[in-house]
Amino acid sequence: MSMIITGGSSAEQELAKIASQRDVVPAITQTEREGRVAKVAGLLAEQSIDALYIDATTSMDYFTGLRLHQSERLHGVIITDKGDLTYVCPAFEEPKVRGDVSLDGDFLVWEEEQSPTALIAERLKAVSGRGSVKLAVDELTPFFTVDGLMKAGGNSLEIVNAAPLIASCRMYKSAAEIALIKQAMAMTLQIQHAAARIMVEGIDTRDVQAFLDAAHIKIGMDGPSTFKIVLFGEPTAYPHGVSYPQQLKQGDSVLVDTGATLHGYHSDITRTGFFREATELQKEVWELEAAMQQAAFAASQLGGPCSAPDTAARKVLTAGGYGPGYKLPGTPHRAGHGIGMDVHEGPYIVKDNDLPLASGMCFSIEPMICRYGEFGVRLEDHVYMTDDGPAWFTQPATP
Repeated sequence: MSMIITGGSSAEQELAKIASQRDVVPAITQTEREGRVAKVAGLLAEQSIDALYIDATTSMDYFTGLRLHQSERLHGVIITDKGDLTYVCPAFEEPKVRGDVSLDGDFLVWEEEQSPTALIAERLKAVSGRGSVKLAVDELTPFFTVDGLMKAGGNSLEIVNAAPLIASCRMYKSAAEIALIKQAMAMTLQIQHAAARIMVEGIDTRDVQAFLDAAHIKIGMDGPSTFKIVLFGEPTAYPHGVSYPQQLKQGDSVLVDTGATLHGYHSDITRTGFFREATELQKEVWELEAAMQQAAFAASQLGGPCSAPDTAARKVLTAGGYGPGYKLPGTPHRAGHGIGMDVHEGPYIVKDNDLPLASGMCFSIEPMICRYGEFGVRLEDHVYMTDDGPAWFTQPATP
């Protein structure tokens, strides 16, 4: 999508052009998952932690390939410091879960009247072979589960936050993960270009959203868009959109922020343009946004802090007469977020994040400029860190 959007096509014509690209890049293999389990088990052993508990979160999928959803019924997996796995699930779900697992492990099943956390506490004592157990718990585990574990384990169970352990694995992407994200981004960028071509005066934002869903399915993503922000005119000033639909008019700013998953890995691209014509102010803000994005990319250097791209973008913003800091009109949020199996994950590109940028990190650069009451411009592409520095997953927009 370029700065000026001319339209000229239709959803039907654009969908007819799309062919599936689902099998261009292979999914993550069982061998890679086994390596992930071995790595986290090694980290557990190094830190004298007996086991890791992961609830039915994305991290369960990351380590085991098992995709479940959190509910009031506990589903989880225990990984010990020796790399042994135990799947925990309701007894009536066991046949289904056994059919879905790709990595071998024991099963700990519980009936409806039983306390699964009490059973986990008993199993952990047996695993440790001692009277006390140190357990790292996935930070996204529901409180009722953590509370149950604390009550069942009592003074013999020490619980620590597993976020640093999990991040040490998930934040640094393998070549296979980067290839999947790169392909997912390319597919969504193709859909972004197609979406720009279906713009006609009077089109409703909901019609564009429906196109994004249909296009992501047809191109071979796991399903429809996992998010689809489509905004026209003044609502483009609000980073996460508004609650009401809009109809397109000549001269409107047009913001499309969308993505989907490919074999579990997210795409996420935002483009902003102006329908058929743009004012001098709109062009000026678009060009400033593009300059901020390029400055943030240049500042994404190995060993530098994760805050550096945000700082660089804000220097350009301030020089352009906006801000400073989060002051409006300007950029009210961080410059970027990590991406992978979750659309927002570490590392976060934000002030005071001193975590060093390292090879394998993947993150967005999207320092949006907001003029509340008028319009906004967000250009979002993602970067992956290589041994030689930053590289774009997709090339940024040009005027």
